[in-house]
Amino acid sequence: MGVEVMLASDGVALHLLRAEFPHLTTFELPSYRIRYQSANMVWNIGRQLPRIIWAIRRENQAVAQLVRTHGIQGILSDNRYGCFCKKVSSVLISHQLHVQLPFKLIGWPANSVLRLALNKFDAVWVPDVEAPPGLAGVLSHGEPVHPDVRYIGILTRMQHYEMEAEYDVAVVLSGPEPQRSILEQLLLEQAMEMPHKFIIVQGQTQSKKHYYAADDVEVVSYLTTRDLNNVLMSSKVLVCRSGYSSIMDLAGLNKKAILIPTPGQTEQEYLAKTLAEQQFFISQTQQAIDLDTGIRQLSRTTGLRQGVYSTDAFKPELKQWVESLD
Repeated sequence: MGVEVMLASDGVALHLLRAEFPHLTTFELPSYRIRYQSANMVWNIGRQLPRIIWAIRRENQAVAQLVRTHGIQGILSDNRYGCFCKKVSSVLISHQLHVQLPFKLIGWPANSVLRLALNKFDAVWVPDVEAPPGLAGVLSHGEPVHPDVRYIGILTRMQHYEMEAEYDVAVVLSGPEPQRSILEQLLLEQAMEMPHKFIIVQGQTQSKKHYYAADDVEVVSYLTTRDLNNVLMSSKVLVCRSGYSSIMDLAGLNKKAILIPTPGQTEQEYLAKTLAEQQFFISQTQQAIDLDTGIRQLSRTTGLRQGVYSTDAFKPELKQWVESLD
């Protein structure tokens, strides 16, 4: 579309973006540094809330500086609530229009705060279909939360194509520490005892590592899009977190999967439970992982059929927005 694109992020995401797009200018933003030490969502976020709010303020100041220095005309923010500027068109991309919490008493103020955050942006683009329940269910559907909410279909870098099977199981790790490392260790221990060929993608982008933990257990630190797509299409079964980005990738891949939500992330727990109830996937908790049982139960599931959810519906919306920046 003739747009000069600049990228801004931090941590693992920034490392991955730089690996994917080495020709683009990148900037480092202040990190939220969210950690999930326990399975209690309220405790996890509550004790980190002052730091998160401070990070959002610093993030907003950094974005304002980038707009001034580089003449930026528009901002697309992937769930970063400080990435807006009143001087330019600012769009938030998020499926999370409604927070799911275990207690209604906490849910109401949490959703009120979320609405205030959403309304800092000129528009909210939801990567889901408009007709409920869509892919994200009540997370992305319900009462209006912003005057300009647009559903743009799912977003995924993954594509479905036929490949000869090379692996029995592909494990794709992601998410905050220490839970990412805990899950890796649990899955590695089980993989080494099973008569299946595994590949484990650690989701660690700081450095490239590739080794074999056992004869049939291959470990790689991270893969860029094409290599990851090839690995997933050449694997019979996938194991991953139930984050929404992973769910959208599964919709594009047409693969069966075992979902393991991050303990304490109510959004992931909701998605895993809802999709398992519809017999799309198998859901297991991190505390009670049983890969052997999960793999045998996959015959009961259908996966998300490829083509049901459009992966390019966002293009007209993006084109219209780009043209409005002139």
